[in-house]
Amino acid sequence: MRSRAARWSIPIIAFVLALPLCSGCAIDKGTALAADFEKHWAGKPDVEKVEVKGYNTLPFAGLATGVLVLADGTPPDRVVERAYELRDYVARHGSVTGRIAAGGFTVTVDADETRTREVMALWRSLAADQLVPEGDIHRSVSKIGYRWQVEVTAVDSAAAMAAFDNLTGGTGPHRPLSDVTSVEVLTRRGARGGIRVRTDANGARPTDAIAAYEAVVAEYPVSGAVLEPASARIVVAKTTDPDAARELARTAAPGLGPAALTVTVEGGA
Repeated sequence: MRSRAARWSIPIIAFVLALPLCSGCAIDKGTALAADFEKHWAGKPDVEKVEVKGYNTLPFAGLATGVLVLADGTPPDRVVERAYELRDYVARHGSVTGRIAAGGFTVTVDADETRTREVMALWRSLAADQLVPEGDIHRSVSKIGYRWQVEVTAVDSAAAMAAFDNLTGGTGPHRPLSDVTSVEVLTRRGARGGIRVRTDANGARPTDAIAAYEAVVAEYPVSGAVLEPASARIVVAKTTDPDAARELARTAAPGLGPAALTVTVEGGA
């Protein structure tokens, strides 16, 4: 009778010999996907740099993200052309997320051609708008699947509010993405009257918070604000009567309770 070790040796040897024959089955698959992405795109026209990151989730399983950083001054038509080429690549490599960095914005392309067309149309309009110099369009995974997010930086609070209104369905050059999309707009660092305004994760607008902000800013100088669907935090200049500003805000936004709506004076309470 053969020993137990002898009985086990044949299947073990067969398994080991079969490993090199498994196409695309690198143990560190995320690392391999990232390396393949970099090799494929390095040196392509307009591509100044390729940034990659692999995620080895399990043995023989993984994901990768690759970013094509395009050269400054790449014409918009060629940016879109490279994005469609990248879309073709990610459609063939389902475990790879592809992104394009150009014109101050970084955007994720999608295997779905219609979504990539939407994303690049939005990129084109944003990149041409001098009032919103940078941003990001990407997707994240949620319980209901992929969720798209748009984040942009504006030069001042007026531009931020206009961009937010446009991106969440208002009139203007920037067409909102279809389906559920969360949007966040903020003013660039150092801007006077800095503001951050955003939807919730399901795309609901901060209607009450915006009403409170607009009521206050129409009467008093505002130093900063954070506007969200469930809350508003507004900071007014030192010369402002805080009680009067609070009354304006609360009258305009009765749906926000005292804890959810705060108006404070710059540098104080």
